[in-house]
Amino acid sequence: MATSVFAHDSRGTTQPRAMAEMNITPLVDVMLVLLIIFMVAAPMATRSIEMRLPQASPRPQTEKPPQLELLVQGEGRFILDGAVLTRDALAAVLAQTARTAPDTVVNVRVSEDADYQAFTTAIATTRRSGLSNVALQEK
Repeated sequence: MATSVFAHDSRGTTQPRAMAEMNITPLVDVMLVLLIIFMVAAPMATRSIEMRLPQASPRPQTEKPPQLELLVQGEGRFILDGAVLTRDALAAVLAQTARTAPDTVVNVRVSEDADYQAFTTAIATTRRSGLSNVALQEK
C-alpha cells in the first residue's frame, strides 16, 4: 500500500514526512545503463597484435648419468650392484668407476642392522674414490 509523502496534522496544515519505503528505481536505471555500456565496450578491449615469434629449436636428448646401487649392511659388508664387497674391494671398484665414468651417481641405502660407522665408511670411501654424486635412499 502506498503511503502519502505528506501528513496532515490537527490544524489542517500539510507537512512533509519521511518516506517509509526506499525507491530503488533510480538505482536499477543506473545499473542497467552501466551494464549496457560495459557490454558495448567489452568487445573493443580485446585487441590483438600481429607478432612473429621465433621457432624453438629442438633440445638435444640428455642422457642420464650411470648409476650404482650401494647397500650398506651390518658387520662392514657392502653390496654394490649385487656383488658383496669388503671396504678395500669397494674402494677399488669405485676408483675404477671414477676413472671411466666420473659423473656416475652412487645411490646409497642402509639396512637396519648396519651401524653408523659402516655408513660413514661407505660415504667416505665413495668421496675418496673421486665420485662426488652421492644420493641417499630409503628402503
